[in-house]
Amino acid sequence: MAAGSTIRTQTPFIASLNEAFIEASLSREAACRLIACSDDELPALLHAAAKARHRFKADIVTYSRKVFVPLTNLCRDYCGYCTFRRDPGDPGAHTMTPDEVLAVARAGSNLGCTEVLFSLGDKPELAFPEMRETLRHLGYNSTLHYLEAMCELVLRETSLLPHPNPGLLSAEWIARLAAVSPSMGLMIETTSGSLLSPGAAHDNAPDKVPAKRLRTVEEAGRQNVPFTTGLLIGIGETAADRVDTLLAIRDLQQRYHHIQEVIVQNFRVKPGIPMRHCPEPSRGDMLRTIAVARLLLPDVNIQAPPNLSDPDYDCLLDAGINDWGGVSPLTPDFINPERPWPHLDQLRQRTEARGFRLRQRLPVYPEFVSVVSQGPGLLAQKVRAAAGNQGYARSAA
Repeated sequence: MAAGSTIRTQTPFIASLNEAFIEASLSREAACRLIACSDDELPALLHAAAKARHRFKADIVTYSRKVFVPLTNLCRDYCGYCTFRRDPGDPGAHTMTPDEVLAVARAGSNLGCTEVLFSLGDKPELAFPEMRETLRHLGYNSTLHYLEAMCELVLRETSLLPHPNPGLLSAEWIARLAAVSPSMGLMIETTSGSLLSPGAAHDNAPDKVPAKRLRTVEEAGRQNVPFTTGLLIGIGETAADRVDTLLAIRDLQQRYHHIQEVIVQNFRVKPGIPMRHCPEPSRGDMLRTIAVARLLLPDVNIQAPPNLSDPDYDCLLDAGINDWGGVSPLTPDFINPERPWPHLDQLRQRTEARGFRLRQRLPVYPEFVSVVSQGPGLLAQKVRAAAGNQGYARSAA
């Protein structure tokens, strides 16, 4: 469905929604009804979401040209869907050195990247003496101290901007990382506590307690930090759970106005994970969830990773997304290494074929650039150098 397409069939419920969703906040009851709509009603839901997206960002779809830096894949959480994490001594277990971080960042700079996405396990030193020894050898007291130093290193030595995803953070650590990165992120994933039960996706994952993750996002709001969050669908939650997660995000956004992006990410089966026999969410699940996310959050950037919906990822535009997330011309998706990102030329072609213009953004979205580009510090200086007049990336497309 192209940006200006029309639909032929609308139920009275969804037809009335088309005119009303901007004027009033969508209720939980209505959102639950929409996310469970029939296949016959789905085109009307997508049409409503497309209208909301057009009012927000018209025909612009963004992406961030990035390098993916897995600072450490040691992690104390054991999530049922994860192949990224390692224990010390496992094949592939690794903590990057400063030289390795800098080499990747410099290579990305040569390819027009503007973002260094730092992904890492959550506080692995609390579980593993080997990580404590690694940090001691590197000269740091904790993984967060090391991350802070690597963000500062990237800022000082390259033109790229860091975007860390370090897990749960205290108020102090949000402030410290905000001094060396223009934005940061934490996926809520789900607000359903049932996924913490034995055998569920977040069993033996102490950092996935929903209330703890919501507190981190809220504290970022108190400090006015541009923040990325989102939900992971297909990990055992219900459709109503997805609505509740989106409503929790909406509540934080309405209070603090700091959420720059909400990601709707779909679970993909991988060999060897505890959830390898679980069904993946369908394309209809993705379209319905994205569309309801757009209607619940009409003034927030909505993203879905294209590599997790390949080969037909462009149909996600029909549901109201306006961003493809980080796409790298250099590094793989270390969380989903079996799912390569599309080539940037192909991403442009597929986006334009749907009637949109593709723009490169920074890790911090244009509407939040002014928040972090003021003042005399190094971070503000680097953001001003990277951002064009409209807040998009100064270089490339």
